[in-house]
Amino acid sequence: MKFFIDTASLDQIKEAKDLGILDGVTTNPSLMAKEGISGQENILNHYVKITEIVDGDVSAEVISTDYEGIVKEGRALAQLAPNIVVKVPMIKDGIKAIRTFTDEGIKTNCTLVFSPGQSILAAKAGASYLSPFIGRVDDITWDGMQLIEDIAEIYAIQGYETEILAASIRSPLHIVNAAKSGADIVTCPLKAILGLLKHPLTDIGLEKFLADHKNANS
Repeated sequence: MKFFIDTASLDQIKEAKDLGILDGVTTNPSLMAKEGISGQENILNHYVKITEIVDGDVSAEVISTDYEGIVKEGRALAQLAPNIVVKVPMIKDGIKAIRTFTDEGIKTNCTLVFSPGQSILAAKAGASYLSPFIGRVDDITWDGMQLIEDIAEIYAIQGYETEILAASIRSPLHIVNAAKSGADIVTCPLKAILGLLKHPLTDIGLEKFLADHKNANS
């Protein structure tokens, strides 16, 4: 399973890359705003900075919700760097735009996905990535991991090549369960990824090892 970091923070992206586990980045205008980045030109320039750090794909989100606007924005984003992926919402005009981008060789990430039916439409349109929002599904008392399992089963049966990119990850346990449920990728804050490092028995074992080493060499 690949790890994408969901952020616009260059420092966090660099930290994830230095850790050796970074496969890509997803970001959006809201995450840009958290970093104090505003204005279309500044946002586009920041996307370029991210692509210069990351070897893998970088999802950049369109703002338009009509076909013509999505296509215009997406084409402009795709021209920023070879590893830009155009993030398109799961709406009727979004599916239509994904088909156009697919025909033009532009990679896409279909976002805001909450059902197996939506996942079928995205795959049929040729989406490179599909982003089911696990945490938000859980928030309405449905099972986000079951959604991942259902999509993974459908894609395996039908032979769809769209990769399942589990989004709205809230915790390290979400990452583990997404891997078990068939997600190809998770995208999440760096904090959730670093949480995978932690276990009390590791801390206890390391403390004992160091204590024993100290005693043996005193």
